[in-house]
Amino acid sequence: MDQRIHFITLATPDVDAARAFYRDGLGWEPLLDVPGEIIFFQIGAGLVLGLFDAEKFCADVAGAVTNPSTTGITLSHNVADTEAVDDVVRLAVAAGATLIKEPQRADFGGYHGHFADPNGVVWEVCHNPGWSVDDSGRVSLSAI
Repeated sequence: MDQRIHFITLATPDVDAARAFYRDGLGWEPLLDVPGEIIFFQIGAGLVLGLFDAEKFCADVAGAVTNPSTTGITLSHNVADTEAVDDVVRLAVAAGATLIKEPQRADFGGYHGHFADPNGVVWEVCHNPGWSVDDSGRVSLSAI
């Protein structure tokens, strides 16, 4: 199996709230939107985020999940500088996110803040001077 992921799909209790937040609030362009079921956003080269109605998600995985939750996972959005962290967190809160942690210096030497989307998906917005992506898309992580 290749070491890659093409889709990240999250069970979402309220697809309409997700649509309003990501599309209308943050200005993301849907790749595919099936009302009442799922909305897909392309979030990187070859990478799609799907927000799937929780009941339909449970049925799709043949009942292997009966009480879906997005706790224990954080989606991270890395930006160029500390001001961009502040701007993105402010935009998300204005779009309906719940502020979890005000942007602040982080133990790893960077700067970050956290918010939750209307369905409880936790996002980290981060500036990490030890993080870079080259022209091929390869990520480099180094200790600061």
